[in-house]
Amino acid sequence: MNHLRNLWIQRSAWLIAIRPKTLGAAVAPVLIGTSMAISDGLFHLLSCLLCLFAAVLIQIGTNFSNDYYDFFKGADTPERLGPKRVTQSGLLEPDAVKQLFVIVFGMAVLCGFFLVLRGGWAILLIGLLSIASGILYTGGPFPLAYHGLGDIFVLLFFGPIAVSGTYYVQALQWSELTILAGFIPGLTATALIAVNNLRDAPTDAKVAKRTLAVRFGENFVRKEIQFALILSAVIPILLVVNRPSHWPALLSLLALWPILGVIKMVLSGTKGKELNVVLGTSGKILLIQSLLFSVGWVVGPALLD
Repeated sequence: MNHLRNLWIQRSAWLIAIRPKTLGAAVAPVLIGTSMAISDGLFHLLSCLLCLFAAVLIQIGTNFSNDYYDFFKGADTPERLGPKRVTQSGLLEPDAVKQLFVIVFGMAVLCGFFLVLRGGWAILLIGLLSIASGILYTGGPFPLAYHGLGDIFVLLFFGPIAVSGTYYVQALQWSELTILAGFIPGLTATALIAVNNLRDAPTDAKVAKRTLAVRFGENFVRKEIQFALILSAVIPILLVVNRPSHWPALLSLLALWPILGVIKMVLSGTKGKELNVVLGTSGKILLIQSLLFSVGWVVGPALLD
């Protein structure tokens, strides 16, 4: 009986470490890049699936890596207001977490072999930089998140790089529109990480984790969140102006309602654990917004036929 109980606890710990609610950030740019490839008649199923698997694996690997390095740098303490971290809470041994993020990143590399054969050096560079950034986000001699560079990393790697890379490996050509479209998930993901940093600013400051919330203060980050979310809703309008036949992509504007709710809560001065609700809503916005845009972008031209 105790053995079964221990197995259940361990399984639950791994699930906590994976952080399933964060995986939408990996899925969203693949959805958008694939929808634009489908619309251009350049969809490639195997490349799409491998992009999706690799993106999710890199996100999971990054989550494990962050859990491990934040623990050793002292950022995860009992004072932390966010969801439980498995290394800090003792649910999993540090060495086990480290071994697993190495394995998960290795699996992402395996997914990338075919993508590199198909897409060449550009895809190799994107893949290597994505994995390296996932580790260096909180690890290494110059951790990005500890020097206020996490927001830029999230904007680029969950935005234009991921979307245009997904499109390229299917279409085997670059598209300026995919770079612009990449800012939809990129900006929303940036708002999400900014909410996370706003919540953790008091404890981050104690361990010299100089996120933008620590460097420039709460008011700056609250405005950053507002700007990022509003701009993410504007990008589809710019894309439709360029390609009017894709007007159903404006379905993504339905996300404005929860976006305005998040902005209202952030600007009202919400702090501490209450920001966990804002985080959850922001994660849903990211996935819903990208899904609505993707569906609308694909069906638009078909409706005109």
